[in-house]
Amino acid sequence: MPQHISRKELKKDEIRETLSHGAEAIASHQRDLWIYGGIAVLVVLAVLGWRYYTQTQTAKASLALADAMKVYQARIRTATEPAQPDEITYVDEKNKYSDSVKKFTDVANRYSRTRPGQLARYYAALSLEKLARYDEAESDLKSLESSRDESLSALARFKLAQVYDEAGKGPQAVQLYQELTNKPTLFVPKPLVLLALADHYSASDPAQAAKLYNQIKTEFPDTQAAQEADQRLQLLQVKG
Repeated sequence: MPQHISRKELKKDEIRETLSHGAEAIASHQRDLWIYGGIAVLVVLAVLGWRYYTQTQTAKASLALADAMKVYQARIRTATEPAQPDEITYVDEKNKYSDSVKKFTDVANRYSRTRPGQLARYYAALSLEKLARYDEAESDLKSLESSRDESLSALARFKLAQVYDEAGKGPQAVQLYQELTNKPTLFVPKPLVLLALADHYSASDPAQAAKLYNQIKTEFPDTQAAQEADQRLQLLQVKG
C-alpha cells in the first residue's frame, strides 16, 4: 500500500519549494545586479577615460598653439638689426606668415576636436589672408562656421566676409555682413559689422557708406564705434 502523505507534510513541501524558488530568484537578481553594476562601472571608466584624454589633448593643443602664436606675433626687423636672444624674428613678412600657416595648420589637423585646435584653424586663415591666399583662407573659415563654439563661429563668419571683400567677391561679402548685422553677437557686435559694411561701400557707393556711418553715430552714440564712424565719415567727405 502507498504511504499516506499527511496534510502537514504537504504543507512542509510547499514551504520548501517556495523557499527554493525564492532563493533562486534572489540569486538571479544578484547576478543581474552584478551584470548591470559591471556595465555601470565600465561606462564610468569610459567617461573618465575620455575626459582624461580630452583634457590631455587640450593641454597639448594649447602648448602647440602658444608655440605657433610666437611665429604669428614675431617682430619684423631690418636685415642689419640684431635679434634678442631666444627671440623669433623675421626680415620678410611673407616668410613669417608662410611659417605661421604651417604651424597653425599642423596644430589644427592634430587637435581638430579641441578648442585650441579650432583657434589654430582660425589663425591659419588669418595668416593665409595676409598672403592673399584667399581661397585657402575661405576654406578654413567655412570649416569653422558650424563650430559649436558660438563666439568662434561668429568671428569666422565676420572674417570670411572680410576675405570675400579682399578677394573681390563683393556680393557675398555684403550678404554675410547683412546676416551678421541682423544677428549680432557679443564677439561680433552690430556696430563693428556696420563699420565693415560702410567701409565696403566707401569706394563704390560713398552715399551708402555715409548713411551707414551716420546710422552708427545715431544708434550707438558715445561709443568707440561712433568715434570711428565720425572719423571715417570726415575722410569720406574730404575725398568727395
